[in-house]
Amino acid sequence: MQKCVLIYDDDKELLMLCSAILKKQNYRVETRSECDSIIEDIKDIKPDLILMDLWIPKCGGERAITKMRANPISKNLPVVLFSANVDIETISKQS
Repeated sequence: MQKCVLIYDDDKELLMLCSAILKKQNYRVETRSECDSIIEDIKDIKPDLILMDLWIPKCGGERAITKMRANPISKNLPVVLFSANVDIETISKQS
C-alpha cells in the first residue's frame, strides 16, 4: 500500500520540490498552504507522516501540532518540522 505524506508550507516552490522528490520515491503526497483545518485534513487524507513548516500563515505550525497532539486520532502521527527558525531544535523537542 502506498504511504501518504501531508506537507504544510506556504512556499509553493518548496511544496512542488518536496512533492516531486517524494512522488519519485512512490509516496502519495498531499499539500496544504494553511494548517487551520489540520484535524479535518488528517481525517480526510489519513497521512502516514506530516511535514510541517513552523512559519505558516494564520494558525502557525506550532499551534497546529498542539491541536494534533490533543486529538486522539492524530496524537501519535509522526511530524517532521522544518523552518528557517534558528531555534528549530528547541521547538521540535517541545512539540
